[in-house]
Amino acid sequence: MLTDIRQVAVGSGNPVKVAAVRAVLGTLVDVAAITPVVVASGVPDQPVGDEETIRGARTRARAARAAADADLGVGLEGGIVDGPEGMRTCAWCVVVHRDGREGVGGSLAMPLPDGVAALIRAGAELGHAMDTFAATRGTKHGKGAVGILTGDRIDRQAAYEVLVTYAMAPFLTPALYAR
Repeated sequence: MLTDIRQVAVGSGNPVKVAAVRAVLGTLVDVAAITPVVVASGVPDQPVGDEETIRGARTRARAARAAADADLGVGLEGGIVDGPEGMRTCAWCVVVHRDGREGVGGSLAMPLPDGVAALIRAGAELGHAMDTFAATRGTKHGKGAVGILTGDRIDRQAAYEVLVTYAMAPFLTPALYAR
């Protein structure tokens, strides 16, 4: 258990992101509260590239931590990367402690269908593009593109739980990061 963490602020009101943080941190810390705090990401609604997506997650984590005066702020941001091999998803989590320590974890790199990529290149956000492409609604507040594209084998919350865990690594094994 991480004994110096009593309050966690999640930089989003998205129930999937909050549930992912709650699922991971609920097993690691004895917290008084895990509070969603709706904050701006400081990046476009559809971040492009790992760098921009990390910046959005970091901005959310810092803003939420400060707004709630929490011990820990958590930001999750999903984006896309468009490269020579096609378009893929990306997602990043940044965790910031009130003392300035930070952890960053990312993954969720999965190829997008050409039809989804075309909608995004035309200006759609990934969640809305998936809603259109898969003839569904509420993708980003539900199973996410990952759930749809993996045939419900992995949903967005489960994928985000991995990112939160990765970002917590420096807090879980601080002696290894101090070397």
